[in-house]
Amino acid sequence: MTHGADPFLLQLLVIFLWAKIFGELFEQLSLPAVLGEILAGVVLGPYLTGFIVPTGATTSIGELGAIFLLFTVGLQTRPKELIRIGASAVGVALAGVALPFLMGLAFLLIRHHPGHEAVFIAAAMVATSVGITARVLEDLGVIQTRPAKIILGAAVFDDILGMVLLAVVVGLVSSGTIAWIQLGVLLVEAVGFALIMIFFAPHVIQRMRPGLERMETHNAPLVLALGICLALSVGAEKIGMASIIGAFFAGLAFAEYAPEWHLTPRVAGINEFLAPFFFFVMGAKLNLNVFNGSLWLAAGVISILAIISKLLGCGLPVLREGWDTALKVGVGMTPRGEVGLIIALLGLQMKMISDAAYAIVVFMTGVTTIFAPIMLRFLYRKQERKDEVPQYDTGETVERV
Repeated sequence: MTHGADPFLLQLLVIFLWAKIFGELFEQLSLPAVLGEILAGVVLGPYLTGFIVPTGATTSIGELGAIFLLFTVGLQTRPKELIRIGASAVGVALAGVALPFLMGLAFLLIRHHPGHEAVFIAAAMVATSVGITARVLEDLGVIQTRPAKIILGAAVFDDILGMVLLAVVVGLVSSGTIAWIQLGVLLVEAVGFALIMIFFAPHVIQRMRPGLERMETHNAPLVLALGICLALSVGAEKIGMASIIGAFFAGLAFAEYAPEWHLTPRVAGINEFLAPFFFFVMGAKLNLNVFNGSLWLAAGVISILAIISKLLGCGLPVLREGWDTALKVGVGMTPRGEVGLIIALLGLQMKMISDAAYAIVVFMTGVTTIFAPIMLRFLYRKQERKDEVPQYDTGETVERV
């Protein structure tokens, strides 16, 4: 037996510890931990200190983390709630996907970026990281307000539309050409996949419940859910989509039964271990040497467009409910986060985007993820101050109705 530490296990230990340390520091600053985990990869990765160079095995662990991250998002997206959500949320989601994609694509094509690279960056501008917004709204105690409900509802459709768009983008870019017939086939496959998982898959799980209850296997529902997650991830890749799309829709299929079977906290435990590897590896792949004057300008403009496009695209559809609601919804939909980063990393791994394009997406994600929590706190606290009107004759305050 050897007495030295296994290099693979040692690297896992070091990455996990440093990612969690950086994440905790960011949490103490009231910033999302995910940014700290990415920064840990940047600081300790090969392009800055060179303290840790992720191996192929470590990168694979990170990719598995991305799969379970999207599986968790799917578990929190109940199909029945999707069907019940009103037109406001749908309108916000549609405009919030179309405008960022078109604005980002137009700017990048004007700057003469390669078409496939421009499409990937524009696709990364689409997705909303509802987890970040939900955390802020919950901390402020306003999760049940009308703007919060619209944000959370729209973000659900935003995720689905983002997954469909990613499926089409990956298929088109992989082929190297844009063929209308192929585009139609990919779109039908992606939309069909989504509709089946929303309307049909929950009924299949319902039919399987009696068999699950008779099984002697411990945690049989969890075992089945994990198996289907991996199976659909493989299946998605087989039909030309990304594995994370299959994982997302696997979670969607089990979402109705997640509370009953306690799936969410159990899968969250897996996420707590795997997700830091994904974000650390993402940071480690960021080549800081590509940043120059031109790239800083491009990253800054893309970040501004990412914010403006969500403010307009998500705010205008609910403008009839007042400027205050429109602004809160627009700001709440601005943070990109996990899905956008996954799209960028996927493009980098497929060699469809350059290190410079990847850097733009990571920078944009960081800016929008910091912008939203700060602005939401400001908007809600500003409203609280307005809602308190001083009554000078009694020295008391009353709330406006």
